Amino acid sequence: MYKNQFQQSSIFAAIFKMALHNKYDKQTLRKKLENESFVRKTVSFYRYVIIENAEELRDELYQKLEDIKVLGRIYLAKEGINAQISVPEPNWDSFQRLLFSYTEFKNIPFKIAVDDNGKSFLKLKIKARLKLVADGLEDNAFDVTNVGMHLSAKEFNNAMESPDTIVVDMRNHYESEVGHFKGAIRPDSDTFRDELPMVLKELQSKKDKQILMYCTGGIRCEKASAYLRHHGFQNVNQLYGGIIQYVQEVNQNGLENKFIGKNFVFDDRLGEHITDDIIAECHQCGSPCDNHTNCNNEACHLLFIQCEKCAEKYDGCCSEDCEKFIHLPIEQQRKLRKDKKKGSVRNVYTKGRVYAKNHTYRSI
Repeated sequence: MYKNQFQQSSIFAAIFKMALHNKYDKQTLRKKLENESFVRKTVSFYRYVIIENAEELRDELYQKLEDIKVLGRIYLAKEGINAQISVPEPNWDSFQRLLFSYTEFKNIPFKIAVDDNGKSFLKLKIKARLKLVADGLEDNAFDVTNVGMHLSAKEFNNAMESPDTIVVDMRNHYESEVGHFKGAIRPDSDTFRDELPMVLKELQSKKDKQILMYCTGGIRCEKASAYLRHHGFQNVNQLYGGIIQYVQEVNQNGLENKFIGKNFVFDDRLGEHITDDIIAECHQCGSPCDNHTNCNNEACHLLFIQCEKCAEKYDGCCSEDCEKFIHLPIEQQRKLRKDKKKGSVRNVYTKGRVYAKNHTYRSI
């Protein structure tokens, strides 16, 4: 009897779980988004706070956010929440009441997108993870709450004027490639995990300097600043709210904008223009361009910068190999994908500066 009850409850739980994710393909979702009669607002937020049961909260939030048509990506972990979402403007008040009803998220600060077309996300995805950001750090080894001083846009600008200040971009190279603060150190990294030891090595002889750190929305700097303080750096500062908040404050208060180019964002927009400067180049022909795209070959899907001419020439692919691949019969494509070990081609190409400069792309 108990065995049958357990089997039934497991089946019901599985059915319930299946309902808590998107069930439509991209084409259907895109058409649905384009037919919406309301405007959406793209917003990001995070908070380091103890969450006792991230899995349970994940399911609860999914149901409630789907009811008010929220789209986007939310990560939950025992250490907190990290979210990038789009909210229908008519449901904005309902969204805030819902989020603030949780003690852990009460009055959490929002970063509103600067250059928003309302098409930043196609679906809602909420995941429970071990950590909010894959940093490779053993958090028990140091005090993660001993973070750097938070600076406003005005304070950050003033600090940049000092000759004893070092500005560090805590984002990946493919982000800083299209936009960054003037004079910033920009590590040639693919991931935040790789970047932390790079930054530590770069700054080892500069512990007497004033360190200014920045990232997209601030979350990476929270962990990175604590990491530097653990390694003996005393004067560690971070841009409050990241680039997104900085631009909002600059515009609202009539401050000088020291950020040039485009701010890379992790949604379908892949970037928001901060200034009209184009400081990057097409990875295929070298012409001025800052438009990131993913290779049209689904077996590759490489993120790279491509101008309109090269997009037409290569059918939106990163290389001649990938262009040839997408024109093969579907069955042959599937067989070739199956024959390739998943991820095996990753070692051929990285998104770092050296490879991008040499236009070295991975092939299928």
